[in-house]
Amino acid sequence: MQAIAGITRNISRALVQGVVQRQQHVEANRKAQEDTRLVTAVSGFPKPGIKFNIDTILRGQIGDDAFFMARHQDDWDGADAEDKELGGRLDPRPLDEENEGERIGRRSSADVIGVADGVGGWRAYGVDPGLFSVNLMKSCERLVIAGYFAGDQPGKLLAQAFREMKENKQQLVGSSTACLMMLSHTDLKLYTANIGDSGFLVVRQGEVVHRSQEQQHYFNTPFQLSLPPTELQSEVLSDQPESADQYEFPVQDGDVILLATDGIFDNVPDQILIAEMDKVQNCKDIEKIQQCANGIALMARKLSRDPKFMSPFSVNALAAGIVADGGKPDDITLLLATVAL
Repeated sequence: MQAIAGITRNISRALVQGVVQRQQHVEANRKAQEDTRLVTAVSGFPKPGIKFNIDTILRGQIGDDAFFMARHQDDWDGADAEDKELGGRLDPRPLDEENEGERIGRRSSADVIGVADGVGGWRAYGVDPGLFSVNLMKSCERLVIAGYFAGDQPGKLLAQAFREMKENKQQLVGSSTACLMMLSHTDLKLYTANIGDSGFLVVRQGEVVHRSQEQQHYFNTPFQLSLPPTELQSEVLSDQPESADQYEFPVQDGDVILLATDGIFDNVPDQILIAEMDKVQNCKDIEKIQQCANGIALMARKLSRDPKFMSPFSVNALAAGIVADGGKPDDITLLLATVAL
């Protein structure tokens, strides 16, 4: 009997220790997720001829460009599978259509940022190019805040937002590029999806560690998501979200991220961007990051108006056999962020 009692005590002690260790592990994970974040500032200017409006920028629009910044922390990530199945609790999130039974919201604790550049050619048809890009980014933002996304699958988030726009009763007309980036709180990786000529740059200790590549059908004609009217479907370029380039890579505390539309990359050479971004390496002060973002935006605007500057756009034009001296006047939108782990 004494032996049985001793075994019982040992089992009880082990169970208690196991529960305590599990709770400590869950708390440690939750604390790590709460501390993990992107410290992000936004800046930019509309193209010449469009009035600068701070209220519009605060709502997520700069000219025909749009952006969003969102954060979602999901307590679901801290629960074990058996906890999810017990007590009658059900995951309310929708199922992934491509893999029935898999919840879109799994591993959805993340900071998510995005930019989109509305295609200006729609003005010739009486369509406001900014409506498409703004609604695309707002759909992404809403899905993130609600937790209807996976924190390691920006391509699916983009596809879901685009699908919602297609299925809207009052369907919008237009096109835009898009670039989304997620910092997953679960595995501390960046996950990106980029379609078109918006993009991102990641700098660490003055060196580029990751950079997106432009997607273009031909010079100055980027890949784009489109919702054309029926009569123009055969004339309008229309790429699918699945065509987006997707990347994933681990990040380190203090890494600096630039997510921007082509108004930045067409006018500011990489070496200048890298030098400016290096100024906020390891910085967690949002005011300093904002000042740096403003400086990059001002520089892009100045260079875009310089007819003698050999801009990245003019260099690429020459490579395509086109003479296009100087900068490229355009909407300028950038999100500048540092990684805080």
